[in-house]
Amino acid sequence: MNGADILCDVLLANDVNVCFANPGTSEMHFVAALDRRPDMRCVLGLFEGVVTGAADGYARMTGRPAATLLHTGPGLANGLANLHNARRARVPMINVVGDHASYHLPLDAPLTTDIESLAAPMSDWVRRIEGPDDVAAATKAAIQASMSPPGIATLILPGDAAWGEAKPPASAVINRPQPSATKDEAIRSAAEAIRKARGRSALLVRGLAAQAGALEIAGQISAALDVRLFGEPQVAHMQRGAGRVAPTRIPYPIDAALEMLADIDVLILVGASEPVAFFAYPGKPGRLVHKGCQVMTLADHGADLKAALEGLRDELGIKSSQAVLLAKTIPDEGRPSGALSEDAVAVIVAQKLPDNAIVCDEAITSARRFFALSERSAPHDFMMNTGGAIGIGIPLSIGAAIACPDRKVLNLQADGSGMYTVQGLWTQARENLDIITIVFANRTYAVLHGEMRNVGVQTIGENARKMLDLDKPTLDWVSMAKGMGVEAARASTCEAFISLLDHALSRGGPFLIEAVI
Repeated sequence: MNGADILCDVLLANDVNVCFANPGTSEMHFVAALDRRPDMRCVLGLFEGVVTGAADGYARMTGRPAATLLHTGPGLANGLANLHNARRARVPMINVVGDHASYHLPLDAPLTTDIESLAAPMSDWVRRIEGPDDVAAATKAAIQASMSPPGIATLILPGDAAWGEAKPPASAVINRPQPSATKDEAIRSAAEAIRKARGRSALLVRGLAAQAGALEIAGQISAALDVRLFGEPQVAHMQRGAGRVAPTRIPYPIDAALEMLADIDVLILVGASEPVAFFAYPGKPGRLVHKGCQVMTLADHGADLKAALEGLRDELGIKSSQAVLLAKTIPDEGRPSGALSEDAVAVIVAQKLPDNAIVCDEAITSARRFFALSERSAPHDFMMNTGGAIGIGIPLSIGAAIACPDRKVLNLQADGSGMYTVQGLWTQARENLDIITIVFANRTYAVLHGEMRNVGVQTIGENARKMLDLDKPTLDWVSMAKGMGVEAARASTCEAFISLLDHALSRGGPFLIEAVI
C-alpha cells in the first residue's frame, strides 16, 4: 500500500465517504487510490470554489465532514472564499491539498507556494504530512481536528508521501469527540440575568441550537418568561416552518438591527457570537446592542447546546410541558399575478415549498421577504451565506443535495453572486441532483446600490453604474444552464413562474428558472 491508499482507508474508516474534488498532477496517486475505493463518492467541481462550497453544504446537513481534494497552493487559493464562508458556518471539513514531492520543493517549480500561509486564515487546523509513515497519524489528526469542535482542517499531501510505501495503522478509527457540557455556573448566571431583566432579555441561537428540538426548548423559555428569541443575521442552518418555533432573525440593515435590539438589556448567546454590524458606516456604531446591554454566553460552539437550553429551562423553573408559540399555517392570501417581482417570487416559493425541502438562500436583497414568509411554510431546513463572500448558493445546494438525496433542494440565487460559481450547474447535471435553482435576474448588484446610499452617496454616476450593473450584455441564464446540461426556462410573469415552479417540483433532477424581475 502507498500513502494515498492509507489516507483513503483512514477517511473511510471514520465515515468520511464523500470527496469533492478538483485534482491536478500532484494528486494523481490520491486519485488512483480513490479509484480503488468504490465506497468513496467522488464529485468533480469545475472550480475549487464549487468544491469547498459543496463540502460546506454537505457538512451543514449531515454534521459530518466531507473531504475536498485541491491542487497545490493556487487550487486552494481558488477555494478560499467559500472556505471563509464554511469557517464562519463552523462546519467540519477536511481539505486534502496536494503539493510537490518534498525533494522537489527547493527547485521552486512554477506551482510552488507557501500552502501553510495560504491555508491558515481560512482553516482552524493545518498540518503538512512528513512522509508515507506519517499519513495515517496526520489523517486521523485532521479528522479529529475537524470535529472538535467542528471546524476546517487542512492537510497538505506531498507527492512522495502519497506514492511512498506505507504500512496500515494498527487502528484507523479515531475516538470521536463528544460535545462539552455547560457549566452549572453559566446556567445559573443566565437564569438570574433573565429574572432581573423583567422582559427585556433575549436568547440568540445558532448552530445546533437552531434545530427543531433545541428551538422547542428555547421557545418554552421565551413563552414562559417573555424572553425574546433571535436568530443570527447570517443563518448557517435553521429548521423552520409550520409547527416549529420561529426565532426572529436579526436584520442585515444596521438601522433595522439597532431598532430591533434597542430594548434588550440582557442578550444570552447559545452557540452564537455577539451580533455586530456587517460593515462600518460613518456615524453609526459597530455593536448592535446598546452600551448598557449585558451580553453573556450560556454555551459556546462545540458544546451540547440542547442540553444547555434544557438546563436553563430547568433552572428557571419552567416545566417541560410548557407550551410554545408556534408558527401559524400560511394563510390563503391568494397568489400574486401579473408582472413578476422579487416579492412575488418570495411569496410564491413560500406558498409552494414542499414538505422537508432544503432552502439555500443567496438571493442577497431579492428574497428579503422569504425568511419571514417561510415561518409559515411547510417544515424545511434553511441555510444562507454566513461569511459574506458571494458565490456560495449553487455549491451549497450541491452539498445539500448529495447529503440528502431524498429531499428537494431549492436555491434562491442572486444573478451577480451566482456568476462566481456558475460552473456548479454542470456538477448538478452530472450528478443528477434534485435541485431547483431560482435566479433573481435583476441584472444588477442591487445590494451595492443600497450600500452606496448607506455611506452617503445619493447620486450614482456612469462610472459607478458600470461597476454595479450587470447589463450590456445581459446575462442569459437559460442558455448558460442548458450549455451545462441543466434544463432551464425563463419567466417574467407570476403565471409563467408558477407554471415553471410546479413543473420543477413535479420532476427529479436539476432545473433552473430565470426569474426576470
